[in-house]
Amino acid sequence: MKVLLLYDYPPSPGGLATQGDLLREGLEKIGVETRPAPFEGAQEKEWYYRWFKPDVVVGVGWWGHVPDIVLHPMRFGMPVVPWLVADGFVANYHEVLSSLPLMFATSEWVKETYARDGVDVAAMKVVPIGCDTDVFRPIPRSDPRVKAVRDSMGVGPDEKLILTIGGDAASKGAQEVMQALALIGKDCPNWKYVCKVWPQARTDRQNREDMQMARQLGLEDRIIFASGRFTRKFVPYLMNACDIYTAPSRLEGYGMPMIEAQACGKPVISVAAMGMLDTVKHGHTGLLARVAQEITIAGTTLTPDMGYRRRKDIAFPQPKKVAVRADVNDLAAFFKRLLTEDDTCKNMGAEGRRNVQENFHYIQVAERVASELADAFGLHVP
Repeated sequence: MKVLLLYDYPPSPGGLATQGDLLREGLEKIGVETRPAPFEGAQEKEWYYRWFKPDVVVGVGWWGHVPDIVLHPMRFGMPVVPWLVADGFVANYHEVLSSLPLMFATSEWVKETYARDGVDVAAMKVVPIGCDTDVFRPIPRSDPRVKAVRDSMGVGPDEKLILTIGGDAASKGAQEVMQALALIGKDCPNWKYVCKVWPQARTDRQNREDMQMARQLGLEDRIIFASGRFTRKFVPYLMNACDIYTAPSRLEGYGMPMIEAQACGKPVISVAAMGMLDTVKHGHTGLLARVAQEITIAGTTLTPDMGYRRRKDIAFPQPKKVAVRADVNDLAAFFKRLLTEDDTCKNMGAEGRRNVQENFHYIQVAERVASELADAFGLHVP
């Protein structure tokens, strides 16, 4: 079996790059001849088609990437399998996606999103994103690399560190987290909440709004917004610096940091919706708050990056659910429990690591992908 992988390559710290790079590494380790290529690199992709002659091309992205990860290899007669994430309303490329003999989705919710918006998902298989549990593993608080993370954040040795990682914090549910923490401040005095976000103009504006909320809640001395670039090498130490990982995300097709946190032996607090239903076991590896509010939209704007020549506003026949808000009272009860019950944190963390090792290890994901490719295209698995 020869596989050409199209993704964000060379890999950046972003989620799509991690998704593709772990699949590449996993396929190589099980003996599949694999080559990675940048999904937007037309000439390099054609070069691989001509000399490598892959049996199948697997592309990682959202539906807006279809021209690069599906249509381009199809023009050269390549069998194609996209591994798709969700990004709001699926507005284009329904016919070509519905015609494919095999597609992958990162979660049941992602698959449901494509079906909701008109794609025939009969050939779509749910395959989770893998995790390297040798890299993401429990590391003692005494390790100087972990201690240095906490020191750099201004978190004391006797304080509990609650962590959220994201492009911005609000989309990961940080405002709901702050509201919940404000409810239990007197009962649980020794904690800091760190939001590690990616530097960008949108995030800077959002950070200011979030900090305004923190001041209004009287939490400004406990909330830390750490904005800056970081590599994948740093993340395992950041995860191990925390006591609780939280992301009751408003919109989340998978939630890779929640898998990585579990692999590091950390309990997770999130919301019972979307991709988290696949990745977090409520009461065992973490706690999932009820959905307090569903956000719907009556229409959207189609843009050139969606494959349209010009911007166009459309209205839906029926409103579409596009996001959620977690129940703040549930979150408050969960934080109070985990901030005061060390044994519960330890037990959930241990079960979380077992969950990732048994269900999300990147080698297992690669084996699943190779098996599905073999069945769909009559290929030999090494």
